[in-house]
Amino acid sequence: MKDIDCTGKTSRVINQEIRHHIQAGETEIHVQHPQARHNLGVAVLQQVSLTMSGSVGYYCGGLIDGPRIEVQGSCGWGLAESMLNGTVIVNQNAGNSAAASIRGGTVVVRGSASSRAGIAMKGGTMIVQGNSGYMTGFMMQKGTIIVCGDTAEALGDSMYEGRIFVGGRIADLGNDAVIAEVTDQDQEFLATTLAQYDIAAPASFQKIVSGRRLWQFDKKDFDTWREAL
Repeated sequence: MKDIDCTGKTSRVINQEIRHHIQAGETEIHVQHPQARHNLGVAVLQQVSLTMSGSVGYYCGGLIDGPRIEVQGSCGWGLAESMLNGTVIVNQNAGNSAAASIRGGTVVVRGSASSRAGIAMKGGTMIVQGNSGYMTGFMMQKGTIIVCGDTAEALGDSMYEGRIFVGGRIADLGNDAVIAEVTDQDQEFLATTLAQYDIAAPASFQKIVSGRRLWQFDKKDFDTWREAL
């Protein structure tokens, strides 16, 4: 394992050091004292392991394709934004828009996630072991969100495809989001996925999908469209 001490360094310099060690053939990198710096571990395109030994700021792990990133603390906005593939695990809480626009891979938040978690997801899986905030899954197009705890208002608002599973209380469904049947295949997927990350499954889940009323504009649905916009 190669250590990088962030003390006194900018995010730019730290990321340059990460890339230098990857090019040198290192497969495990330990980033020490991140002290909530922004943009750490972005645009990493190799299958390496990055461990952040503390909390990180905005956009950690954005634009990645392949690495495994573990944050041994909390994170700010935009965790793993636009990730193509890989795994990002946060051991505490996540700020707004975690897993925004991801296309693949898995994001795991072992604490709670703030508002707009999984916004505009285009694939992949997001797991929140605690609670999730306002507009979780807003305009998600594909992929899966699993929230083991409670969700705030406007869950799944204006979603297209994709699915959301909630193990706790749903404060309010968003526009065109509806409750669907949890199938045996869903149950198998949930059990296997959560076990992979040593997360105990709740007693039961509710499944939320799109009601498809907003997929095509119709004048009779104008009030719903106006509220969504």
